[in-house]
Amino acid sequence: MIWPRLQQVALAPVLGVQALQVVRRTPRLPEAQGPRNGITGQGPELRLLILGDSSAAGVGVATQSDALSGHLVRALGAEYRVSWTLIAQTGWTTGRLREVVRHTAPEPFDIAVTALGVNDTTRLIGPHRWLEHTGELHDLIRARFSVRRIYATTVPPLEHFRALPRPLNAVLGGHAARLRSALEDMAAAAEGLRLIAPDWGLDPALMAADGFHPGPEIYRGWGAFAGQLILDDLRAEPL
Repeated sequence: MIWPRLQQVALAPVLGVQALQVVRRTPRLPEAQGPRNGITGQGPELRLLILGDSSAAGVGVATQSDALSGHLVRALGAEYRVSWTLIAQTGWTTGRLREVVRHTAPEPFDIAVTALGVNDTTRLIGPHRWLEHTGELHDLIRARFSVRRIYATTVPPLEHFRALPRPLNAVLGGHAARLRSALEDMAAAAEGLRLIAPDWGLDPALMAADGFHPGPEIYRGWGAFAGQLILDDLRAEPL
């Protein structure tokens, strides 16, 4: 872990300039419009909580129907009556969401899906601290919402984000990989924690206009992948 930190320090002047340029040049896209809770499908009841950052909030598409929430809920609704709620906002880190959850009124859910890590990456939050925040967040989700299974989406490969120039993309991509590896280790050792690790692809043509967020096809693939993973688990081991 010493070399990545030295690399960040050595490149700090260049990275700082590039980061400011990215902020100035990248259009700020709105969060997806539409309901952030509802009931969909038929069958046994499944209570779903979706939490996260701008990607969970659907930045990059116009409506929640075309965002992660819409595709995931429709996939699960093929076999369940899904009662769902979305708690997400642009800019949230894992630590910030932890504090939001701490002050959110308790409500029972069966499954939680999280989408976090990009803002932790851009802030260069270290793997140890990130795992600490993640563990605390998961404990709160279980305590306040009675969640029995948590599905954590892996951190996407930032080196492929079209909005990020070199060497900023390489540094952030490397940092994202370290957070991703740390989360994989956590999931391997934690009961009731599964990873959602889609084949991101991140074809520039499929990303949103800002080059930083998913476009409609990426959200569709992500939601379908997560939904199938959860359905397979529920078939093998019902709640």
